[in-house]
Amino acid sequence: MTTVGNPSSTGAPGAVPDTSQEQPRRRALVAASVAHATHDGMSDLIYVLLPVWQSQFALSYFVAGLMRGMYSGVMATFQIQASRLARRFGRKNMLVGGTALSGLAYLVAGQAGALAGLGIALMLGGLGASTQHPLASSLVAEAHDGDKAASRSALATYNFAGDIGKMVIPAAVGLALGWFSWQQCASATGLLGLGMAGLLAWLVPSLQAHTRERATGAAPSAEAPQTQPSAGYGLGFKALLCTAVIDSGTRMGFLTFLPFVLRAKEAGTATIGLALSLLFVGGAVGKLVCGYLGRRIGMVKTVWLTEAATAIIILAVLVLPLQLALATLPLLGVALNGTSSVLYGGVPELVPAERRERAFALFYTGTIGAGALAPLVFGWLGDQVSIPHAMQCVAAFVCLSLPLVWLADKAARSDTPGGLGR
Repeated sequence: MTTVGNPSSTGAPGAVPDTSQEQPRRRALVAASVAHATHDGMSDLIYVLLPVWQSQFALSYFVAGLMRGMYSGVMATFQIQASRLARRFGRKNMLVGGTALSGLAYLVAGQAGALAGLGIALMLGGLGASTQHPLASSLVAEAHDGDKAASRSALATYNFAGDIGKMVIPAAVGLALGWFSWQQCASATGLLGLGMAGLLAWLVPSLQAHTRERATGAAPSAEAPQTQPSAGYGLGFKALLCTAVIDSGTRMGFLTFLPFVLRAKEAGTATIGLALSLLFVGGAVGKLVCGYLGRRIGMVKTVWLTEAATAIIILAVLVLPLQLALATLPLLGVALNGTSSVLYGGVPELVPAERRERAFALFYTGTIGAGALAPLVFGWLGDQVSIPHAMQCVAAFVCLSLPLVWLADKAARSDTPGGLGR
């Protein structure tokens, strides 16, 4: 008992309070990361399956984009509703239920013999996936509330976990398609989703208890003033959201039709799975690298660098032969996915704590909604002028984010000293 009161000691005395605070944080991050990896992996598996579905169901590029858009569109539509329902039914129930529903959707897809059944399964999957982003990201932010540096680092790790799922699940299924049918692979993915739902049911309850402790233990005088001046979102958040919408639309538009670009270069299904894994390996590294760059050189310079690189490398992939195109994909992944770590990390700094969960829901609704619309637009364009020309338009589209990110940083610097990522 005497050791607890010894603040000058560097051994066990100081470790007791640190451990009690760090363990719930760590558990929050693990739970959110498991959810993110599972959902992102199942979501991006669709890119591997799209060329298979196109061959089986004779899809046009527009309908192929529509299939992807159905999943993303439902996911975007119910982001805010998922956040609201979490307040009524609990974050744990919504995260576990959503993960189980996404797994069930892949089981339904595995039994689908017609395009209509596949479409229903994709919408069910999107509905289940709508719970993950707003709830898991706000879970991480709340667990690290009051520590801006730790919050940014944890959110970057959470985003990194999503890319781990994107790397592993599409690559594994791409290889498995050499021996098994896509229906069998979809069913196996569904069982994985159900298993991860069970894991989350074990992980999340203690996190909610910790969140309640933090909420009830907070000083009333600190919370009362914050609930008053939160009538709307400032210019900084709106500009940040618009930047992220363009970034997401570019990413989803390119990813949806990259398999078709590679197939035109005579890539097989396993090669397409490998290509997506290479891209996501770069994306995982990019989220860490760009998070570091955002702190070192600022949000504006980081986003300008990554978005310009994205446009240039997309154009290079279109003209390079298959082997060289594959070699560029990790670098493209760094640029294509890395921007989001800077943008997502800025949300907690631009929104009051009591509105953070809803802000994340709005943020992900906008970005995922853009991801749902972009495949439709660029798929239609591909039917009209060819996929390579549509991908050239994707490269041009990403450049629209450059002035917006400058505006977001300018607004942030006028509200908070130092601005975003500085």
